[in-house]
Amino acid sequence: MSSSRATPYQSDLDRVDKPFLGSSSTSLRSESIMGLDTSTRNRNQNDDGVEERTDLIDEEAEGTPADYGSIASSVPGGRKRRRRNSVLKRRARYYIPGLAWIPQYSWSLLGGDFLAGLTVGCILIPQSISYASSLAKLSPVTGLFSAAIPGIVYAMLGTSRQLNVAPEAALSLLLGQAIQEARSHYGEVPPESGLDYFGLAISSVITLQVGLISFLLGFFRLGFIDVVLSRALLRGFISAVAVVIMIEQLIPMFGLTKLMAANRPHSTIGKISFLLENVWEHSNTLAMFISFSALASLVLFRWFKSQFQKTWWIYRLPEVLIVVVVSTYISGKLRWDQGGVDILGAVSIATGEHFLEFPLANGNFKYLKTTTSTAALISVAGFLDSIVAAKQNGARFGHSISPNRELVALGAANLVGSFIPGTLPAYGSITRSRINGDVGGRTQMASIISSLVILTATFFLLPLLYFLPKCVLASIILLVVYSLIAETPHDVIFYWNMAAWVDLAVMLMTFTLSIVWDLEAGIVISMVVSLLLVVHRSSKTRMTILGRIPGTDRWKPIKENPEAEESVSGVLIIRIRENLDFANTCQLKERLRRLELYGVDKRHPSEDPLRQQASVLMFHMADVDTCDASAAQVLLELMEEYQNRGVQLFMTHVHATLYQTFAKAGIVELIGVDAFRETVADAVTIVERATGL
Repeated sequence: MSSSRATPYQSDLDRVDKPFLGSSSTSLRSESIMGLDTSTRNRNQNDDGVEERTDLIDEEAEGTPADYGSIASSVPGGRKRRRRNSVLKRRARYYIPGLAWIPQYSWSLLGGDFLAGLTVGCILIPQSISYASSLAKLSPVTGLFSAAIPGIVYAMLGTSRQLNVAPEAALSLLLGQAIQEARSHYGEVPPESGLDYFGLAISSVITLQVGLISFLLGFFRLGFIDVVLSRALLRGFISAVAVVIMIEQLIPMFGLTKLMAANRPHSTIGKISFLLENVWEHSNTLAMFISFSALASLVLFRWFKSQFQKTWWIYRLPEVLIVVVVSTYISGKLRWDQGGVDILGAVSIATGEHFLEFPLANGNFKYLKTTTSTAALISVAGFLDSIVAAKQNGARFGHSISPNRELVALGAANLVGSFIPGTLPAYGSITRSRINGDVGGRTQMASIISSLVILTATFFLLPLLYFLPKCVLASIILLVVYSLIAETPHDVIFYWNMAAWVDLAVMLMTFTLSIVWDLEAGIVISMVVSLLLVVHRSSKTRMTILGRIPGTDRWKPIKENPEAEESVSGVLIIRIRENLDFANTCQLKERLRRLELYGVDKRHPSEDPLRQQASVLMFHMADVDTCDASAAQVLLELMEEYQNRGVQLFMTHVHATLYQTFAKAGIVELIGVDAFRETVADAVTIVERATGL
């Protein structure tokens, strides 16, 4: 097979060989300062997104004078320094967006930003108190600080202009369960009064790890994780979270908090059983009346607002804050606390010995091992929700979003927040961010204003909520459950109509494990299964059999084109439809064998072969741009096996860079230069002449 005679294809390769070997000189490469975003562009590639174009513009401006030949020696040193300073300023504005938008802030946007910040702040005050006290089982003030401090940090670093960063219901629930498990592990008992120093310590350690994990994911450019986990998995997890939250909040709504503390059911199934056993005999009638009246008021208020969407002052009324204020006032007047209703009571603003404390101080380092898994889960779940919200608003208002820089911004926000003892993990919310944009928020100034509103309420208005019934907070959280499960029926119907049984199975598995076992086990096991499915699918090289369109020299996939025919007996033409790497070439030999014996239709390996073994094998490589070393080694071994069988081999439409890879791997030497043809027609002509057809 080997021959030294140059073919027309080889002469073309000779002409392009040097440019490909020296392609680095014709490409533009941008290396970021923080290692977050690296973009490479060859002359044959298009720019991909605003972020990459910005990188390239910055890098071209940064190009050293040596690029311009002898002119370099005439450039004064002062100009060089100014150029470096200019590049550093651009880099700083790129990685710290606050340095760009704050100096250029247009005062014409202040009205909308102020109203949006005030509206979101009024929503977050009761909401964050509810998450901290009812879900995380911590001091209400920890939720307020979590809604204020991380938002300010994100406003400086985030790429989304409308994303609001604060505690989330699902993440607060995961934190609360982690604190409860840590109590059992270390034998700690919740204090009846005063600060819960153990719970505050666990929360700070988890928030620190959450921030560190998110920051490192962004630093190492792993923002693509949002495309790895399927929507079915997330839908199953979110639905399970909604059910768990509902069960958790029904207990205080029925006035069974103290009885549950005595019985201490741990699992969700145990709490469901506890509710069914005690709801009829031991419920507090007054607490039930207050809870469901507050819930009904919230639902009716939202319905009323939906009827006046064009009347801005009605549509923007904060119904949650109104219900909290009204119920607190009535509770104080009627002294509901004397009727057995739990109230918020006096809340200390202090969350530790000092306002700022290092999260791992005071022996907290020992809690790292038992909380890392929860922190990793919160990091991934929080980022997925945040990036969806950021991309939705980016598409809506026309600005680009960088997942890597979002991870860094969210990580930094939680790292800073963790220095305030007890701070909850904070991430973006789809609902709050949508409200932020609807009301008029156009920059992160709205988040800064929202944080200032919350800090003002924390330091000056918190005593006014002394008589706030805790069952009202439970009603507020229960309303969130609806938004969590609103899309579940639609997704289930969609997967059913699409006959997506694997997606339905993943959703059901995630939901069931999260309810029966716990949330952490449910999402972790489902993530492993989801990743295995991704690996399984990516391990199968996409390829098909080509046939000739009668009367032409065109070859098309026979599965997609019924008129295509395999016109030459014993010739099998395979088109590989993706790049080759170590992952998708592991099963290449088996896949080729099945195509050779059974064709493109699915057949069980136990069935008799439907086709004869090929005597000539041609590979159409037009869709293959790259082939890594492992894949080239597998391909070389495969070529050797086919040659030992006496199968004649051809490769067509091979790109110059791919040819160089094959040459280095020894494939060119093995099958010969003549085996590389420009087109399938060339290779088929050679076979037809050799066989006398």
